[in-house]
Amino acid sequence: MLKNKKIVVGLTGGIAAYKIPPLIRLLKKDGADVRAIMTEASTKFITELTIETISQNPVGRKMFPENRYVGTHHIDIALWADLFIIAPATANFLGKVASGVCDDLLTTVICATTTPVMIAPSMNSNMYLNPITQKNIEFLKSLGYRFIDPGVGELACETSGPGRMAEPEEIFIAIKKFFEKKKLLTKKKVLVTAGPCREPLDPVRYISNRSSGKMGFAIAEAAVEAGAEVTLISGPTNLTANAGLRLVRVESTEEMYQAVRREFKNCHYLIMAAAPSDFRAARVAGHKIKKDKKESLVVELKPTIDILKSIGKLKKKNQRVVGFALETKNGLKNAGAKLKEKALDLVVLNRLDESGPFESDSNKVELIDKKGRVEKLSKMNKSELARLLVDRIAKLK
Repeated sequence: MLKNKKIVVGLTGGIAAYKIPPLIRLLKKDGADVRAIMTEASTKFITELTIETISQNPVGRKMFPENRYVGTHHIDIALWADLFIIAPATANFLGKVASGVCDDLLTTVICATTTPVMIAPSMNSNMYLNPITQKNIEFLKSLGYRFIDPGVGELACETSGPGRMAEPEEIFIAIKKFFEKKKLLTKKKVLVTAGPCREPLDPVRYISNRSSGKMGFAIAEAAVEAGAEVTLISGPTNLTANAGLRLVRVESTEEMYQAVRREFKNCHYLIMAAAPSDFRAARVAGHKIKKDKKESLVVELKPTIDILKSIGKLKKKNQRVVGFALETKNGLKNAGAKLKEKALDLVVLNRLDESGPFESDSNKVELIDKKGRVEKLSKMNKSELARLLVDRIAKLK
């Protein structure tokens, strides 16, 4: 499974550093090429020589090594890896990465990489449960960092609670599962839509909605992780896409429709996470509409094109289409009707009263398939949810 995979193990200053040689041995035995980066604090718990001997590679420790290095040391390591695993990860490390602090080789490399990063926290339970630490963890999860949650047990400080780093075997299994998931959409083309659309009223005003685009962007990035060739069509957002996907920016619902229609014929999966406008102005003013003494202004609206319904008519047997349904009442009934009416293979139901604010980093959804089966998911970070959705979508028959 891990043959020829390039994995960087980052060690920070925690007593659980003693668990890392067995982890590296497992990775090596499965065929991985392992390199390690150690912070100065980590060398107080385990020697650099031990890690070099087990990994059979030099350890990165200094930002400016005494031996002459030609090139950009931190960038070369950042580009080399297929995966970073930070274990043990201290509260100090989490705080620095969440704040963008780059004051040693490890934090600088993590800042520079676009490669997936897995983090195995290890610390005293009070430190782990500290609201600041938990906030940093949630923030990093929202950015796509993967966490291997610590266990509950006896700690080095002779207390018991959450904070005990996962065992080497558990981390090894998580790494193997990561690479297994990368194969789910290999050689598949995935088209994802995200964000709101804007329908002009005049040259400076428009009708839109509160979609942030975060869910669609997270799905696109999860599909890239799963090995797919991804095109992301996005309405106006302030989000930036990670490397590895093609981003197409659009403004109006008609522009999104034309872009989806153009790309759909060549894709295996369409995931319509965007929130196109349902209505547009019947007439768009050529100049800014000025206030006058009237107490009200009547704007005539007409429906926009139904992208999913229109695209459904073009669907081929080997294509799978997934839609989202945001409902404020009769959620299952309305989502089920959308599934049938628009020839969807899966619909993701968002209930506004359960999903939380539009701009939040978490979401709670229900999945409804063509057979009417409903899978209720717990509330989770959108990056985690995106990976779960990609897993379900890749297995659609």
